[in-house]
Amino acid sequence: MYIIVGLGNPGRKYENTRHNVGFMVIDELAGKFSIAVSEKKHKANIGKGIIGGEKAILVKPQTFMNLSGESVREIIDYYKIEEKTELIVISDDISLDVGTLRIRKKGSAGGHNGLKNIILHLGHDEFQRIKIGVGKKPEEYDLVDYVLGHFDRDDIGQIAESVKKAAEAVEVMIIDGTDSAMNQFNKKAEKGTGQ
Repeated sequence: MYIIVGLGNPGRKYENTRHNVGFMVIDELAGKFSIAVSEKKHKANIGKGIIGGEKAILVKPQTFMNLSGESVREIIDYYKIEEKTELIVISDDISLDVGTLRIRKKGSAGGHNGLKNIILHLGHDEFQRIKIGVGKKPEEYDLVDYVLGHFDRDDIGQIAESVKKAAEAVEVMIIDGTDSAMNQFNKKAEKGTGQ
């Protein structure tokens, strides 16, 4: 069984913001595999279904980003999964160009408060993750305002494309393994695709 967690903030005001690309990927997976993410459990909205022939639970924590680990810890404890191989966390990353995907088996939080809180609650950083580039913060911006802001019009097509690719990457990770997904998806996003 796989637990697939998309990070984001709950509430309409945060929809489609840079910090919510994790939620966008969960929505993409939910649509693709006909999974209703409507059950409210473990401080999250969850949905159960089958992805790549395996049982999967899609998760959108409702704790707000900085406390995402509370929800993830509860879900792992409840379903008793092997967190190093059966947990996949999807988040935004300001150090990557817009639309670039980076798949990893472990690593630091890289300044991301959602990942930081998950690492705190798990007690280690050895879990699979997909990071989606949202672009570097312009100097004149406050970091919080930037990540909670909406995508520039020029970036919307590219983000939509990378959300689709991240959903495909989840499927590859489940069917063929993370190494295969890393080989396939860890490339620089091409400018102007998906527009």
